[in-house]
Amino acid sequence: MLMAGFDGFLGLLKIVLMALAAFGLFDAAFRREDAFRAADKQTKVFWLIILGIALVVSYVFPIVSFLPILGVIASIVYIVDVRPAVRQASGGGGRGGRRGSSSDGPYGPYNGGR
Repeated sequence: MLMAGFDGFLGLLKIVLMALAAFGLFDAAFRREDAFRAADKQTKVFWLIILGIALVVSYVFPIVSFLPILGVIASIVYIVDVRPAVRQASGGGGRGGRRGSSSDGPYGPYNGGR
């Protein structure tokens, strides 16, 4: 009975790790290529290959083996480091939308009628 619960937990963990890799893969697929270069990160193709391999490895291999752990690390690195840098480089709004000065107008900074 205890092993059945443990197997259920590992199955749930496997689904979560696959979802993490799939999220990173789809997010990288919809980002612009030039944003990766502007953020000084690896190329878009590199991250698509790494995250695709991470997704396949997390599906094929058991969760307690070495390769899925590497896939999880790659997915976390993409989500925590690469994704925010690429979003900022591509002009993707962070929380709160557009950021700027409180005196910015719709066509640029307001200069007081000068």
